[in-house]
Amino acid sequence: MAGVSLVNIKKVYPPSSEQKKSKKSKKGEQAEEKKVNLQVTAEGVVAVQEFNLEVADKEFIVLVGPSGCGKSTTLRMVAGLEEITSGELYIDGKLMNDVAPKDRDIAMVFQNYALYPHMTVYENMAFPLKLRKVPKDEIDRRVKEAAEILDITQYLDRKPKALSGGQRQRVAIGRAIVREPKILLMDEPLSNLDAKLRNQMRAEIIKLRQKINTTFLYVTHDQTEAMTLGDRIVIMKDGFIQQIGTPQEVFDHPANLFVAGFIGTPQMNFFDAKLKKEGEKYLVSVGGYQVELSPAKCANLVKQGVTDQDITLGVRPNHIVLRQEGSSIPAKVDVFEMMGNEIHLHVTAEGKDVVIIVPTMDLTGNYTEAFSAGKDLAFSFGGNACHVFDKEGKNLEF
Repeated sequence: MAGVSLVNIKKVYPPSSEQKKSKKSKKGEQAEEKKVNLQVTAEGVVAVQEFNLEVADKEFIVLVGPSGCGKSTTLRMVAGLEEITSGELYIDGKLMNDVAPKDRDIAMVFQNYALYPHMTVYENMAFPLKLRKVPKDEIDRRVKEAAEILDITQYLDRKPKALSGGQRQRVAIGRAIVREPKILLMDEPLSNLDAKLRNQMRAEIIKLRQKINTTFLYVTHDQTEAMTLGDRIVIMKDGFIQQIGTPQEVFDHPANLFVAGFIGTPQMNFFDAKLKKEGEKYLVSVGGYQVELSPAKCANLVKQGVTDQDITLGVRPNHIVLRQEGSSIPAKVDVFEMMGNEIHLHVTAEGKDVVIIVPTMDLTGNYTEAFSAGKDLAFSFGGNACHVFDKEGKNLEF
């Protein structure tokens, strides 16, 4: 097994001949060159830049971000399917920039399964080993062992068309792990499955990780997959890394507004607020509501030398409490969604759309009062639930 090291990786897609022509005819219109928020230079579209990541042996790393952020491109550069424009890629301490994909000792699972329709499950899984001229009895042992791990032994004689989506994805994973690769790359392997199958396959991948000693690099746009699967997650936007950390770290301490809004369902609420320093304490005020930040947050802000300023305040929906008396923020209900054991209230407060999560039953077993569109209510939150960002979007605590 092996670690992976990506050092200042950059990927630029050169402009096509048609783009070059249109560029010549549109001189002075550089403002239109901002395409999907990716940087466009004279070299072309910069898909990934300043990408630095150290992956430990047997670690499970998840690259997550919105479509077009560069996560799949990064994975394909590790696989050797995309050339690295600049920077260095090391696998097991060896420079891999110019090494052919077949010699990198990696295996890749794709989004669309990529199974051979004319071959049985057994033949699909055995195929990469046959190419390597592995002895027949060794092929048989590895295929049956992988089938046992993935619980697809009963399907070995079937062809892919006779399998469900989840079963096909297991075959694709099986074909990858029979090679016993140093690195297992997975590019959105569950995105073609329905919600129930996705949940089942997530659990299967967690079990698989415990059974095989391989380093995982996993790409997804689904933050639930990222939070449940990864030892660490790498959050990307517009080709740049926004934050690297454990799932709990990025949830509790988002580095900026993008991470705060991307991680967590429903997403974090944001308010225009003011931050005020009083001695060693900090107060935040939203409209007429004011709350003192927790001692830990105050200590972080003091350490960073933060002064009085206008801020963006973030509060997660489950940290907001409805209030009937005392200091609070007035709001009006727009929409409410019944979610079984909780209600998602969409309200307007301080000119913003705010989501509040309310349990359908309180601790004494009584049901929560009914809500309706247009209903007036008020809410508050504690100082330990506040996330403080400057107007550029950076978390002021770190």
